[in-house]
Amino acid sequence: MNASRTARERARAELTREIKEEARRQLAASGAQGLSLRAVSREMGMVSSALYRYFPSRDDLLTALIVDAYDAVGERAEQADREAAQDGPRARWRAVCAAVRGWAAERPHEYALIYGSPVPGYAAPEDTIAPATRVPFVLLGIVQDAATSGRLDASGPEPGPELTAQLKIINAAAAPDVPAPATARLAAHWAQLTGLISFELFGQFANTLDPADEFFAYSVERMADDLGFPA
Repeated sequence: MNASRTARERARAELTREIKEEARRQLAASGAQGLSLRAVSREMGMVSSALYRYFPSRDDLLTALIVDAYDAVGERAEQADREAAQDGPRARWRAVCAAVRGWAAERPHEYALIYGSPVPGYAAPEDTIAPATRVPFVLLGIVQDAATSGRLDASGPEPGPELTAQLKIINAAAAPDVPAPATARLAAHWAQLTGLISFELFGQFANTLDPADEFFAYSVERMADDLGFPA
């Protein structure tokens, strides 16, 4: 009985994986707005009612793709940080930034799904929150370790009261020893990092800063300077 149930679970997991792979192909071809359960079932040779047993709605499938994408880029960032762990905060920052950029270049449509324009009519459920924090928490960890080891210049103007209250929530979750100005700078540079990658992926640097390898490296270093990491 247990062996039979395990076999069914394996078969379900494999078919779920195949459904998501087909959905990713459609994501690349038509974008998130064009994703359709009927189209996925048609390409897989399934009746749509069978597919609904795995994903009851398009939004359920979108959520699964979003969670997978956040987890994939998060895992890449965490691995890069581990590999650079002995090299100091600046090297860790460089490694994580490069890892996120590398993942985005490999999977531009999944990057657009999680860091691009919101999908009309889709409201992300709480299931996406923890995966979405993986990369920012890696970066916060670098700043936190730099602060506790005395290798962070956290000087700078204090944020206003509303921003300070927002930053306290972030710090309480992942970086209790980081002063508010340093957390504010990190948030700004996280937005800058995703913006840089988006500009590169979607052709905004064409005829100016393309190829963008040197510009990206230059920007990452300037962000590290502003974050207060030692050279």
